[in-house]
Amino acid sequence: MKTDKQQRTSDHRLTIEPLGQTIDVEEDQTLLAACLRNGVWLPHACGHGLCGICKVQTLDGDLEHGEASPFSLMDFERDEGKCLACCATMMSDMTIEADIEPAPDAQYLPLMDFTASVSRIEDLPPTIKGGSLPSTVPNRCVSSPASTSVNLWIGDETTPRAFSIASAPSAGEIELNIRHVPIGKVTSYIHGQLAVSEEVRLPGPLGRFFVRKSDPRPLLFMAGGSGLSNPRSMILDLLESGDSRPITLIQGTRNGGELYYRAEFKSLAERHANFHYLPVLSGEADDSGWSGDRGYVHELAARHYNHDFRGWRAYLCEPPPMIEACIATLMQGRLFEKDIFTEKFLSAADASQGTRSPLFRSL
Repeated sequence: MKTDKQQRTSDHRLTIEPLGQTIDVEEDQTLLAACLRNGVWLPHACGHGLCGICKVQTLDGDLEHGEASPFSLMDFERDEGKCLACCATMMSDMTIEADIEPAPDAQYLPLMDFTASVSRIEDLPPTIKGGSLPSTVPNRCVSSPASTSVNLWIGDETTPRAFSIASAPSAGEIELNIRHVPIGKVTSYIHGQLAVSEEVRLPGPLGRFFVRKSDPRPLLFMAGGSGLSNPRSMILDLLESGDSRPITLIQGTRNGGELYYRAEFKSLAERHANFHYLPVLSGEADDSGWSGDRGYVHELAARHYNHDFRGWRAYLCEPPPMIEACIATLMQGRLFEKDIFTEKFLSAADASQGTRSPLFRSL
């Protein structure tokens, strides 16, 4: 495969196997962007070459690899013809093979571009900002099971960042909870300079981290830090729709000051007998007066369910080390990969560690 710069003078055709579907690709458009904008879903998460989830096999044609992290796309994988769809651009007509499996309850909506003015900004824990974009953003971007995130373009940044949607589909707005990454230009701008009424661009919907509503089994959500966004959106949607299956949320933070939305979840648990809220703190001071559980999310889950997760479906949305620990605990408790769903956004610092899960093929 060609990786040196070449002059592109025309659009190309991309065939996606095993679908057998062929789409038009615009000049300088990545494989992932072309597929999503044509309603063809490819596995993906971060959207900028860090996580490796969008890795596909090229069967023919020439490409440029773009800014793919060497940790997510190894040299030997490049030699084998693999590429990251979120970074790769086409130099000719191409055929790729992707790991695409039909998923119950999935919706396949073309990716579209929206603009909106920030309507509200609030402090949650010290390291997380909550921001809302008004209902002028089309409701399709907040109401679809496929719309777990949007790409956010800030100012003159040339690379967007993906952020999970925290609001319920019925809210009529997109609420984002954004953790400050000290070395991150976008999150530093959001925490230090972003102002109400500022206009932002946000392509969406993105992602496929959604509840399989047609499956009647009970649901276990495990969340840490700003990973609470998607579980909050999902739980609000489930309870508003009258879902009666058992639903448990285990929220883990370091201390009580970071335990945001606690009052909301306690209120939901009081109003809905099928919803159980279990907060746990890993670094709370001994003399703080905290009388709840201490430790980590996976430790509390093991204690609460006596190391037996059979019959459940688990949804994990946490920093990478917490996801690894939760997967290990769930599998030791006889819950297997087909019943565990994850959402993991990586920062550049996360990707630089180059870690891959030995437990879970999709991580």
